[in-house]
Amino acid sequence: MNPSGTWRYPRVLAHRGGGTLAPENTMAGLVEGMRRGFRAIEYDVMLARDGVPVVMHDPFLGRTVAGSGNVFDYDALELAAMDAGSWFARRYDGEPVPLFVEFAQFCKAHGVWQNMEIKPAPGYEIETGGTVARIAASMFADEIAAGRWEAVPLLSSFSELALASAREVAPLVPRALLMSELPPDWERRAHAVEAVAIHVNHRHLTPALAQAVRAAGFGLFCYTVDEPARARELLGWGVEAFCTDRIDLISPDFS
Repeated sequence: MNPSGTWRYPRVLAHRGGGTLAPENTMAGLVEGMRRGFRAIEYDVMLARDGVPVVMHDPFLGRTVAGSGNVFDYDALELAAMDAGSWFARRYDGEPVPLFVEFAQFCKAHGVWQNMEIKPAPGYEIETGGTVARIAASMFADEIAAGRWEAVPLLSSFSELALASAREVAPLVPRALLMSELPPDWERRAHAVEAVAIHVNHRHLTPALAQAVRAAGFGLFCYTVDEPARARELLGWGVEAFCTDRIDLISPDFS
């Protein structure tokens, strides 16, 4: 059975690694977050054409990665040779697209807890969810066997198909359902994928909804909270954790 109930992970996560201080979803961003004291990160994973997962948010090139076309038009090593940093600042010219396994292993080796967001391209939901879950289960097999759930990554996704696939492949790796705002059937949908937590856009949360999520036994996480006053308000509502881009304003030990 999966662990369930209360949130057992860090309270503040660095969004995509370095927030506003470094290019997102890169090793440089991860290192910047670590330099600021963060030991918890949220980042995105999708599949390249050859089925190898990479750390990227968009299913297409052009915003953070120089180039054109879709992620699944390229093999992983081709993506890893692309520039994912110069869009942010010239000093990051040549910063590569990380391979998921190397990125996750680096996090684990440095004690950085991971919220791995499964970000499938359309039509690749089942394959992406299963692949990410299989790798996470293998990488953290010892922690799972020992019941050290606080060290095991949390798999989150907006895709219920991806989460269902993750559950099928690696039922012991905890899952969280991402929803921008909570629809009337949020509880049924979260139970359907056996989620331990619900992740929601803080802009759509209310005190009543926060109370309902907690009363239903789910952990409650918000994205992306960049103002300290808003973070304190949400924590007062019962929100247990959040990610932030403003790692310069909100510290890892924020309360």
